[in-house]
Amino acid sequence: MKSFKILLLSLAALGMTGCNDFIDVPPTGVVNGELAYSQPEKMVNSAYAALGDCWYNYPFNLWPYGDLGSDDCLKGGGGTTDTGYHPMEIWSTLTSTPGELDELWYRLYCNISRCNRALVSLQEHGVEKLGEKTAAQRIGEVHFLRGHSYFKLLTMFRQIPWIDEKVFQENAQEKTSNTQFTYEELFEKVINEFKLAYDALPAEVTDGGGRANKIAAASYLAKCYLTLAWGDGYEATDGVDFINEEYMKKVVEYTDVVANSQYDYLADFGDIFLPEYKNSSESVFAVQTSQYTEDNTRFGRANWSNTLNGCWGIWSCGWDFHKPSQNLVNAYKTRNGLPMFEDYDATNAYPVMGEDDAQKWDPRLFHTVGMPTFPYKYEDEYTLTLNNSRTPNTYGFYTSLKEVPQRSAGETFEGSWQAFAMNDYVFRYTDVMLMRAEALIELGRTEEARTIINDIRQRAANSIDKHIAYAKDFCEIALYPASDFDTKEKARLRLRWERRLEMAMESSRYFDLRRWGIASETLNAYFKKEEKSEYDGVKYGQYYKDAYYTAGKNEFYPVPYNQLYYVPGLYKQNKNYN
Repeated sequence: MKSFKILLLSLAALGMTGCNDFIDVPPTGVVNGELAYSQPEKMVNSAYAALGDCWYNYPFNLWPYGDLGSDDCLKGGGGTTDTGYHPMEIWSTLTSTPGELDELWYRLYCNISRCNRALVSLQEHGVEKLGEKTAAQRIGEVHFLRGHSYFKLLTMFRQIPWIDEKVFQENAQEKTSNTQFTYEELFEKVINEFKLAYDALPAEVTDGGGRANKIAAASYLAKCYLTLAWGDGYEATDGVDFINEEYMKKVVEYTDVVANSQYDYLADFGDIFLPEYKNSSESVFAVQTSQYTEDNTRFGRANWSNTLNGCWGIWSCGWDFHKPSQNLVNAYKTRNGLPMFEDYDATNAYPVMGEDDAQKWDPRLFHTVGMPTFPYKYEDEYTLTLNNSRTPNTYGFYTSLKEVPQRSAGETFEGSWQAFAMNDYVFRYTDVMLMRAEALIELGRTEEARTIINDIRQRAANSIDKHIAYAKDFCEIALYPASDFDTKEKARLRLRWERRLEMAMESSRYFDLRRWGIASETLNAYFKKEEKSEYDGVKYGQYYKDAYYTAGKNEFYPVPYNQLYYVPGLYKQNKNYN
């Protein structure tokens, strides 16, 4: 018995030794913290890499929110239960529970965490490893990247916790409430991020494509001030009665920097959305992508935010999401070359190849919306038919064009997923100039705004022969006369229309409507009309009968349920959500 006890003690001791040895073995596949912080350049690269760490259920370009939440498009896919995005397009059933909201919140804070770690690394080792000049530039870049993620969070969720490098170093993340700062104070913090970037960054960067520069920071500063200039985000306190002229002047100040920079309008509107032009003069800042043939990886650094959005039956795995609405198509109608402001949506219409029709269209329609009988992304061999819609009785027959390359260019995919090497524009030059025109109008400088808008319309008029010559007989577009801008009200209407036509399907429409304080009237009217949509005798969109947008609640998306209850009582929900 005694020898048996000795054996047990010996085995126990051996087991404890083995356990201690196991604990002391560094885990594989994990970067040693001290080593990582000693390499600031790699930490900055990691923060940049997070820009493209997206997926269809947490797309950083926010298309399910900025587009589906607007009058520009329908969800698409295999039906209303395909993904959790259906509540985002009808609003009335939106709650805090969709996993997509939680995933987006979490992933954006992961990106912020990378930025915080990079800042700590730069503070401790930046000058030593990179030199004073480069270290200062990298710090500016990281502030830009952190501001970028915070802008998206603030745009989506309004009340968010501010987690910076100090909170990170003190390990106080789970003690930081989303009510610590007001919406306006949070915006001031985001603005400060971009001011730090603006002051630290050069106007042009020569040591690597895709890096932030002073012009990109100026664009973000203009966007922040434009958002705040209209009010606090809720409809009752947003709109023309709440305009802050000092903020509008800031928009003009910072867009002046962009207007006098190396950036400019690309000559042809269609070229903007082809991968071979993705870093053209139009691209002020964009999330970079690549094909596997370009970077020698398994399937490239593709744009996975848009992986659902390829056309059904054209791509190997096109899932047919992000479907343009009939209302959007109608908005491209022209009469004597100008938009049909009053009666554009009185009747539904669409062009059909080979059929003569008195109705004419803004040429940007054919670059933005794929329609049956017309070539898909300019290629005759891939002409769309009625069979290129996955669920036409629910979502109709239109398809989105901007976020996909030409079919002949091929695709990058893994298993049953498609993906494309299409950059995601954060700012393109035209977007910034439209922000400038918006501010100029509210400051009474309407003639300057007319010049900007007419320059954009002239580019659209010049964007027919190269890519859409087959639609030339359908196109008619004219410039605005001075009389169309002789009051703020007339100028404002034309600016808003131009922004919709130019930026359609680029994830901004809902946020524009919210900024202007007109989301409820616009969307609720849209729901009533769109549920009666019909194409070639096929009715669709009937699910909009259940849609309703509630002002005073729906302006912002709810704080995700999982975040509210991860640390109970730490976060507060946005008003009028449960």
